[in-house]
Amino acid sequence: MIKRLFFLLPFSTIVSANEPDTIQVKRIDLDEVTIVAFKQNTPNREPLSISTLDNRFLKENEISGAKDLSSLLPNFYMPDYGSKQNSPVYIRGIGAKKDAPSVGFYVDGIPYFETSAFDIDLSDISSIEVLRGPQGTLYGRNSIGGTINVYTHSPLDYQGTYFRLGYGSYNDMRLIASNYTKVNEQLGLSFSGNYHHNDGFFTNLHTHKKADKLDNGAGRIGLTWKPAAHWTTRFITSYEYSNQGGYPYGLYNADKGTTEAVNYNNEGLYRRNLLTSGINIRYDGPHISFNSQTSYQYIQDKMGIDQDFSPRNIFYGQNKIRQHMYCQEFTIKSVNKSRYHWITGAFVFRQTINRKVDLSRFTDTTRHLTNSGIPTQGIAFYHQSTLDLLQGLSCSVGLRYDYEHARCDFSKVQQPLNGNGETKSLEQFNRSLHFGQFTPRFSMQYLSSHNQLFYASVSKGYKAGGFNVSFLNNDDYLYSPEYNWNYEIGTKLSFLNNRLSADLSLFYIDWRNQQITNTIPTVGNVIRNAGRSRNKGIEASFQARPTKSWMMYMNYGYTDARFVHYQKEERGILKDYEGNYLPMVPRHTFSLTTGYSFYDICSWIDRLTLNAGVSVTGPIYWYEDNQAKQSPYALVNLRISINKGCFTWEAWSKNLTNTDYLSYYFVTSKAYAQKGKPIALAADHGGFELKEAV
Repeated sequence: MIKRLFFLLPFSTIVSANEPDTIQVKRIDLDEVTIVAFKQNTPNREPLSISTLDNRFLKENEISGAKDLSSLLPNFYMPDYGSKQNSPVYIRGIGAKKDAPSVGFYVDGIPYFETSAFDIDLSDISSIEVLRGPQGTLYGRNSIGGTINVYTHSPLDYQGTYFRLGYGSYNDMRLIASNYTKVNEQLGLSFSGNYHHNDGFFTNLHTHKKADKLDNGAGRIGLTWKPAAHWTTRFITSYEYSNQGGYPYGLYNADKGTTEAVNYNNEGLYRRNLLTSGINIRYDGPHISFNSQTSYQYIQDKMGIDQDFSPRNIFYGQNKIRQHMYCQEFTIKSVNKSRYHWITGAFVFRQTINRKVDLSRFTDTTRHLTNSGIPTQGIAFYHQSTLDLLQGLSCSVGLRYDYEHARCDFSKVQQPLNGNGETKSLEQFNRSLHFGQFTPRFSMQYLSSHNQLFYASVSKGYKAGGFNVSFLNNDDYLYSPEYNWNYEIGTKLSFLNNRLSADLSLFYIDWRNQQITNTIPTVGNVIRNAGRSRNKGIEASFQARPTKSWMMYMNYGYTDARFVHYQKEERGILKDYEGNYLPMVPRHTFSLTTGYSFYDICSWIDRLTLNAGVSVTGPIYWYEDNQAKQSPYALVNLRISINKGCFTWEAWSKNLTNTDYLSYYFVTSKAYAQKGKPIALAADHGGFELKEAV
């Protein structure tokens, strides 16, 4: 049942003497500085499929996390289930359900190696880029499916203060505050903080409490310094704490196609501490540009889950993980206007992951304690050359070499549940592995005299192997690398003085030695190299601005992803899944969003903006046998905002039609599912924005 919305009184603000008097400005249309990755030039001139979302689009569509982008972009799917630790990303059907991701994730150039760190707060973000297809040549590790780049504001380009307080259904409370100050022409400082609380959407029948409550707080500070004309240094550090209930799974009735209510006795929980810091040093000279990115990330998380999902005491598992990640990258590229352009670089990293698993088995009054330490280090070198052949026609050739070495110290013991008695060793090993791989990329592109781009490309994606900490036999200790080849043709068109633009692409992916996650009852998730698939599809994006006040976006993606070879033994029976659709991959993703602004309506309204959006996802097959699926479903979102001077009031809704759908389905001893989030309404008040884009 939806709770009543409370409409709060707007707050006031104090403007410093150095701040422009924006209160006197009735119409505020900011053409913000769009940050582009060092490794790319203008996105609409790159020979690859890429979507760029600016700050205005993110706000108008209430994008607060990467999961909100699901189906909003072509062939992009990030299911929202379980907890923040469960954050797999699928692009063009390429993804990984657990452990190391198949999609690269960067925030201001800082790499995030673990999917448990992907679901972060994205409020007060400058822009987001999503690159589809393998990006291994320039981005390397974990980019076999694509790359997500997130950018924050620079205080030298963007100044002012922002404050927002909101309240919505399910006791949803949000507080956001930020400030960007340009001290002088060489120095800028920034800070931002936010807090988000939600009582939860799903009630546990056994405990009579919400199963998926959330408290999340985050803060970020930044410093930008230009010691000389061609040099820029940025220091950014952020911290985020999440305290979350999780895993609102209920029994799934296949005959009726319904999901029962959450009903288990032991609390599901997820706690995460996430600290990330980075120093970026950049030189932009007349002939070359240089970029140095130094990064560190610390993750400490704890998961607790009732693994039998029933009111009985059968299994309860706790999983604790600590990660330290250090990396350094140097990149140099040419900026001359000659026919030959190049970019080259080196990347080195070290990551250590310590994992402790405590599985309580109430049926035999024992507990299994697992400890694993996995240090991994790697180094990579890459280069890409581009040659202008004829007027408008050019070709690019890139090559990267990655080398990784990893070791796993593993032990597993059994002891009585009460802690008194003999401890029995169940398993122990110390193993190492190493991998080396070349990932090339070739492309031809033609830019017409009317700035219309046509391209064709071939690229290889690669993802290293690793260790399983859950297994049935010795064959499951390790899994090998996987790789794919992506073949793509596309075009980027613009018409009517850039008031209408279109991006179109066709792709074919040959995915080999595929890493597939198998869920084994009482054991856990085991990754095996068990398949080869082929993914083919199309992508289309259109952006139109019929008038200055009216914007429209349409995105469509189609992915036909099927197994070419995959056989698996289940309960002594060898099953062949050749020709079946890959699980967790929607065949269609479609979105249509539009926004219209009315100006100077009356003396107390400077601007009234209406936004509406619909997204369609599906069908999605949840398991390799294709017996269970989610049919295509649509979600409708609406938003209205009113601006007066620096103050804003807005109200918005998500899943306005209260569409009933599944966000996740899995099978252990029984079939379970999680329902998608129901309708949610909210209002935000006191939001004021005193910002100036330079």
